[in-house]
Amino acid sequence: MKKDILLIMGPAALRSAAISFSSLLLGLHLAAMGFDAVVLAAAVAWGLAGCAAGIGLGLWASKRWGSRKSLALISLLMAAGGAAMALAPGPVFIYPAAFLGMLNGMGRDRGAGLTLDQAMLPGLVAPQKRTWLFSWYSLVSDAGNAAGALLVILPAVLRRLTDLTVLESYRTAWGLYIALCMVAGLGTLLLSARVENAKPVNRATLSAKSRPRVVRFAALSSLDSLGGGFLSTALIGYWFFQRFGLNEAVLAPLFFAARFANGLSHLGAAWLARRIGLVNTMVFTHLPSSLLLMSVPIAPNFPVAAVLFLLRETFVEMDLPTRQSYLMAIVADHERTSAAALTNGVRVSAWTAGSLIAGPLMALAGVSAPLFAGGSLKIIYDLALYHAFRRIHPPEESIASTHSASNPSRS
Repeated sequence: MKKDILLIMGPAALRSAAISFSSLLLGLHLAAMGFDAVVLAAAVAWGLAGCAAGIGLGLWASKRWGSRKSLALISLLMAAGGAAMALAPGPVFIYPAAFLGMLNGMGRDRGAGLTLDQAMLPGLVAPQKRTWLFSWYSLVSDAGNAAGALLVILPAVLRRLTDLTVLESYRTAWGLYIALCMVAGLGTLLLSARVENAKPVNRATLSAKSRPRVVRFAALSSLDSLGGGFLSTALIGYWFFQRFGLNEAVLAPLFFAARFANGLSHLGAAWLARRIGLVNTMVFTHLPSSLLLMSVPIAPNFPVAAVLFLLRETFVEMDLPTRQSYLMAIVADHERTSAAALTNGVRVSAWTAGSLIAGPLMALAGVSAPLFAGGSLKIIYDLALYHAFRRIHPPEESIASTHSASNPSRS
C-alpha cells in the first residue's frame, strides 16, 4: 500500500508542476502574442471545458481499462495540448489546444487526474488516517505547484543564454510542460491492481442515500468554483503584471512562495480537522482567505499586495484536503469515483463560467473587479456550506462524538 501511495503522489506532483507552470506561462505567452485579458480568459475557459470533458473521459475509461491506464491517457492528452499550444499561431488554434491539453489556468490540478487519485487514495488507509493522507497528497501536489511556478523563470533563462525572442522563448518552454506530463503518465502505469475499485459493476452509481448529499455538495461547490473562475492563477498573474508591471522574474518567486504557503497549510488543516471537525475547518479557514483576497486590490504598492496575497494563500487551500476527505467519507467505497467525478465535473464547469465572465469584467469594470467578485462569491459559499452540512458528520467524527458522550470524564 505504501508503494501505491507513493506512486500516486509522485505523478500527482509532476502533473501539478506541469499545470502550475502552464498556468503562468499561458498568460505570459498570450501577452507576448499581443492578446488581451479577454482572449486569456477565453483560453482559460476552453481549458477548463477540456478539464470537464477529461473528467467524463476519465470516469468512462476507468470503468473499462482501470484507473492506471486512464491516468496515463489523461497525461498523454495534456502533453499533446502543450505541443499544440507551442505551435498555435492565433486564437483559432489556441482554444482547441487549451481544450485538448486541459490547460485550465487555475494553477492547480482540478481535473481528471485529481478525480481518479481522490477515489483511489481512501482505500489504501484506515478511515482515521484518511484526512492526513489527503493532506499529504495536497502537500506533495503543492510542492509540485511551487516547483512549477518557479520554473516559469525558464523563458528568461533561455533568452539570456540564447538569441531567442520573447515569444520564441515561451514557445520553447512548452517543451518542459510536455516532458513533465509524459513522465507523470508513465509513473501511473507502475501502480498495482490494489488501487482499482473492487466493485466495478456499481462504480457509476450513487445510492438513494448518497445521491442527494453529493448533488447538494456539488451544487454548493459550483458556487465556490464560480468565484474561483474569477481568480485563476493566469488571471491573478495577469493582474500583478498589469497593476505593477511585473515580469516572470518576479512572478515566479511570488507564486512559488504562494504554493509553499499552500503546502504548509495542508498539514495544519489535518491537525485542525481532528479538533474542530472537517466542515468547521473548511468554512472557518476559507472565510478569512476571501477577505484577505479582497484587500489585495486596495494595497498601495506591490510589497503590501504581495504580503496580503501570501497571507491569503496560507489559508485558502486548507479546505482542499478536508473537502476531499469529507466527500469520500459520506459515500460508500464503491461510490467514490462517481462522487468525485460529479463534484469535480460541476466545479470545473463553474470555473469555466467564471473564467468566461472574468475577462470581460476586467475590461468593463477594471482590472481588480474579478478579485472582488470572486471573493464575494466564496464568502456566500462558505456560509451556505456550513448551514447545509454542519450536522452531517463523517464516520470517524460520529464515532468520536459517541465515544466522548459515553465517557464524559475523558472530555
